[in-house]
Amino acid sequence: MAHHNGQRKKTRYKFKKDLRQRGLGPVTRLIQEFENGQKVHIVIDPSVQTGMPHRRFHGRTGTVTGRQGRAWVLEVKDGNSLKTVISRPQHLRPQKQ
Repeated sequence: MAHHNGQRKKTRYKFKKDLRQRGLGPVTRLIQEFENGQKVHIVIDPSVQTGMPHRRFHGRTGTVTGRQGRAWVLEVKDGNSLKTVISRPQHLRPQKQ
């Protein structure tokens, strides 16, 4: 039997939504705008597969460094190194000041 090592392996409970939160999110989350240097939380929305960052970064906080098409480019600290994460705005929440 072949190994199944896809992007969403081991995410059965990690990406699960609450009962009343199921379905697509609000449109305002899709049209969010961020500024360079702004801190954002990566909270993956499992109902939107496009532009989904890797499951390793779910729950992490990153800094916006730019734009790439409809997606945002973030820098996230992973151990001792800085990783570049590209994510659509549905999977991002602005950090409260």
